[in-house]
Amino acid sequence: MKTVRRYRVLLERNDLGGYTVTVPALPAIVTQGDTRESALANAADAVRLYIESLRARGQIIPEYTDATLEEVAVTA
Repeated sequence: MKTVRRYRVLLERNDLGGYTVTVPALPAIVTQGDTRESALANAADAVRLYIESLRARGQIIPEYTDATLEEVAVTA
């Protein structure tokens, strides 16, 4: 049975334009798009395909993680 799954994503603007999207709960997912909307749509497609691949191989589908964006300060 297919279920609506929600994952938090990290959307970062690229230096040359466009956006890169990663999914903390699914580290294998990295995608991009020219606009926020296209980057998020590409991320949704990548997550869906990844989950379908896991399901086909009988592997566990990672659940949503309550990821938060935090900052750390370093002296380097």
